[in-house]
Amino acid sequence: MRSLRPFAAILLALSLAACAAQSQPDLTPPPKKPLDAKTQLETGRKY
Repeated sequence: MRSLRPFAAILLALSLAACAAQSQPDLTPPPKKPLDAKTQLETGRKY
């Protein structure tokens, strides 16, 4: 029973480290595609 304690402690530490290491997802929207020349002429918008 005594040899299981270090093993259990290592497993607990690894599981906590795995949970803490997850990074947040990137929530920034992708950049807008520029309009092509024909669409700019048809809509009158220039970006």
